[in-house]
Amino acid sequence: MIKKKQKDLDKVVWDQMAGRKVHPSVGMLSHIGGWASKVFRSLVVLICISYFIYLMNLMLSNYPCWHPIISCRTECAQGVSSTSGSSSSSSSSTSTSTSNTVAVLAMENTTKDVIANEAGIHRQALQAIPDSTGTDLKHIVFGIAASARLWDKRKEYIKLWWRPKEMRGFIWLEKPVKTGKSDNSSLPPWRISANTSHFKYNNKQGHRSAIRISRIVSETFRMGLPDVHWFVMGDDDTVFIADNLVRVLSKYDHTKPYYIGSLSESHLQNIFFSYSMAYGGGGFAISYPLAKALESMQDKCIQRYPGLYGSDDRIQACMSELGVPLTKEPGFHQYDVYGNLFGLLAAHPLTPLVSLHHLDVVEPIFPNMTRVKALQHLSKAAKLDSAGIMQQSICYDKKREWSISVSWGYAVQIFRTIFSPRELEMPSRTFLNWYRRADFTAYAFNTRPVTRHPCQKPFIFYLKDVRYDNVSGQIISNYARQQVKPPGCRWRIPSPEIIDLIRVVKKPDTLLWQSVNAMLAVTTAKLLQSGSIQKVKP
Repeated sequence: MIKKKQKDLDKVVWDQMAGRKVHPSVGMLSHIGGWASKVFRSLVVLICISYFIYLMNLMLSNYPCWHPIISCRTECAQGVSSTSGSSSSSSSSTSTSTSNTVAVLAMENTTKDVIANEAGIHRQALQAIPDSTGTDLKHIVFGIAASARLWDKRKEYIKLWWRPKEMRGFIWLEKPVKTGKSDNSSLPPWRISANTSHFKYNNKQGHRSAIRISRIVSETFRMGLPDVHWFVMGDDDTVFIADNLVRVLSKYDHTKPYYIGSLSESHLQNIFFSYSMAYGGGGFAISYPLAKALESMQDKCIQRYPGLYGSDDRIQACMSELGVPLTKEPGFHQYDVYGNLFGLLAAHPLTPLVSLHHLDVVEPIFPNMTRVKALQHLSKAAKLDSAGIMQQSICYDKKREWSISVSWGYAVQIFRTIFSPRELEMPSRTFLNWYRRADFTAYAFNTRPVTRHPCQKPFIFYLKDVRYDNVSGQIISNYARQQVKPPGCRWRIPSPEIIDLIRVVKKPDTLLWQSVNAMLAVTTAKLLQSGSIQKVKP
C-alpha cells in the first residue's frame, strides 16, 4: 500500500514538472474506481427498469392501436362458417380447438374526427379540398421506354395499369414489333425512336440505347398533344397506380418547372449516379414548361456528356443546366433489389403508392402466383381504394400480447410480444441489395434484420379476396394465413397459428391524403400557438 501511494506521488511530481494540470485527488483514483463502478451498475439497472415500465404501459394502454391515419380494433370470432370466407380448419400443436378462427380488424378513419375535435372546426370543412392545379388523368401524357427484344413478355405489365379510354401516351421502341388485336385495344400506340447514331457515347460499361431512352420526353413533347400538364416517364416493366399518380402531381403547380421522382433503394447506386437524380424505372414526372425547355436544349446538352452511363443521369445533367432540382416523392419505387419484396411492401412509407419497378428481377409479390397474376391480385384492392393500398397500420392485442401490422390490400403480420411502432415501420431485410449481397449498409433507408428467434417470427396472412359492401359502405378484405409450419416456441404467449383468416373492414377515403395534410397543418398551428414551435420570420 505504501509503495502504491509512493508511485502515485511520483506521478503527481512528474506531471507538475511536465507542466500538466493535476487534480489534487489524483492519488485517490484507485479508491474512486470502485465507487464509479457501483454508479454505472445502478444506471444500468435504472435503464432496465425504465424500459420494463415503458413496455408495461404500452401493453396496458387504453389505446390498443397506433397509426396517424387509421386506428383499428380487434375482435376474434370462433367457429365461423365456411360462408364467411374462412379457410378450412387446421390442426395446431399448441391448441386443441379444431374450429376455424377469424380475427376481425375494424379499421376506422379517425383523422377527420381528430381534426374537428382538436381544432374546433366543422367536419364539413374537410369534405372536399379543391384542386388548385386542376390536374386529372387526362392531363398526363406517358412516355414508356420499351425494348423490342422483351416486348412479348413486358407488354403484359403495361396492360395491368393502362386505361385505353382515359389515358394518353406512347410506347417508344427501337424497331417495329408484332401486335395482336388484344394488344391494340389494351395498350398505348407505339412509336419508333429517332436515330441517335450521331450522338457520342463512350461509356464502356453501358449501352448507347441510353441516349434513345433519354430523349423520350422530348420526342413525346414533339407529338404536340393538347392540354398537357405533365409528361410521365416509365419503363415497360413499370406498373403505375394511376389514381395515386394524379394525387401526387395535383399537389404541384403544373405551370411552373417541376422535376418529380425518387431515388434508388441502393445507397451505392445513388453514390455512383446521383442523389439528385430521379430513376426512370420507378418513373418521374416533368411539368409542361420544363418539358418545353428540355426539348429545346436536350440534343446539345447530351452531347456534352458522352461518358455518362444511362438515360436517367443524362436527363438529370440537363436538369442541372436548366437549374431545376429534383422534387422527391417516395411513392415512386425503383426497387433496385433482388429477392423478396415483402419486407418493403409490408412497411411501405406513409405516402401514396405510385409505382413498382424491376418486377422481372424480384420474386412474385404473392406466393404461389406468377408475377403478372400476383399484380392482378393486388389491383383488386387498388381499384376499390387506391389511396389506402399498401398503407401500414400498427395495432396491439394486449390480452394476447400480440403486435399486428396491416399493409392494407397486401398482407397482415402478427408477432408474439410487443414491438414498438418504430421497429415495425422499418422494412425487414427479406431482400438482397442490387449487388446481391446481404449488406445492410448498402441501403438508402433504415432496415431491420429478419429475426432468427423462433418466437419472434411473424405469422403472415396474404390477401385472399376483397369486396365492397353496398349496405355498410365498407370494404371487406380477407387475409389467409400462409400455410407454412411455424417454428417451435416455448413462450407462454398464445400462438397466432390458431387463426386461419383475418378480416379487415374499412371505409374507402379518396380524400385520405388531403386529410393528412390538413391534420398536420392544424397540429403545427396548435404548436405555434402554444409556443412549442417558434415561428421564424424572414
